[in-house]
Amino acid sequence: MTAKTDFDQDEWATISQGPVTAGMMVLTASGGGSFRETFALSRAYTDARKQHGDSELLDEIVSAKPQFDRHRFHGQQELHDNGLQLLSDARGLLQQKATPKELDDYRDFVLNLATKVAEAHKEGGQAVSPGEQAALNEIKARLEASS
Repeated sequence: MTAKTDFDQDEWATISQGPVTAGMMVLTASGGGSFRETFALSRAYTDARKQHGDSELLDEIVSAKPQFDRHRFHGQQELHDNGLQLLSDARGLLQQKATPKELDDYRDFVLNLATKVAEAHKEGGQAVSPGEQAALNEIKARLEASS
């Protein structure tokens, strides 16, 4: 099993920031965010904690409160572009150091979290807005790409 100790500090920061960054990408994809979407992001971590023991790697990721430095990115486009790169980097690190199952579990967690955020607030009468769906598609593509 792969654990936090298998990564250096910068690598772990990349891996642990991937889920919340994906959630924020979706949250801002349609021009903003809502309390419901922010709550859905936090709730995804809470739900994952209840599955403790399934994956040591995910247990360590979700053991910390999800944090996002809103000043790290200067605008939605920078969040989008740098967020996709961060997800690619996280996937690459996990391909190098984690098992294929752990990579699948991480991918599933990130996509589940991002989907919950997208579905948390109807926009324009749609459960998932076109902007949110586009963000979900890009996130999925980055996490499924092979190096």
